[in-house]
Amino acid sequence: MTQTTTLPDLLDRLTNLTNSGERHLVALAGPPGAGKSHVSDALAAGLQARVPGRSAILPMDGYHLDDGLLSARGDLARKGAPHTFDLDGFGVMLDRLAADDGRKVLVPVFDRALEISRAAAREIDPAARLIVVEGNYLLLDHPGWRDLARHFTLTVFLQVPQDILRDRLLARWQDLPPDVALQKVEANDLPNMRLVCAESRPADLVLPNI
Repeated sequence: MTQTTTLPDLLDRLTNLTNSGERHLVALAGPPGAGKSHVSDALAAGLQARVPGRSAILPMDGYHLDDGLLSARGDLARKGAPHTFDLDGFGVMLDRLAADDGRKVLVPVFDRALEISRAAAREIDPAARLIVVEGNYLLLDHPGWRDLARHFTLTVFLQVPQDILRDRLLARWQDLPPDVALQKVEANDLPNMRLVCAESRPADLVLPNI
């Protein structure tokens, strides 16, 4: 049964998992504009203060397909939709992290300034007992995506009203002309947001993030 949580309570729960000795992967999911990066950064800072060196963040955004490939497929305008991610590669990375074999794991990071994923840009140390995996589609109830569930000890969904999400998504494109920004949001961001809200499996915990 899904329960509602707060950021301090979630931090306490993750701290307990970090201290358990085993490696745990926790899914932090939510629609575009829900604040996943902000929340994961806050959790990372809190965990580092409590249990230094024992946790890490893995953003799913590192598995964006390259713009060149998306252009060749005719999918560049839909960048950020589920089919524009390397789901298989992402799943293999979760397998590697779950194996907990004592080796360092290098993971890709999405560079928003360059709009490109940089391979092997972050290192996850074998001492990390908790990996917070952050992404839009971690709970998506679609083929392939639902197979990720086996990796997660705990799942968390960020809950934000859709009108607030729309405003946040428009703000992302504030440097563009208003009509171009609106087109981007209406044609891509909002469909992705509605998909996540409507077709994600229930999480263990819901975190309101208004």
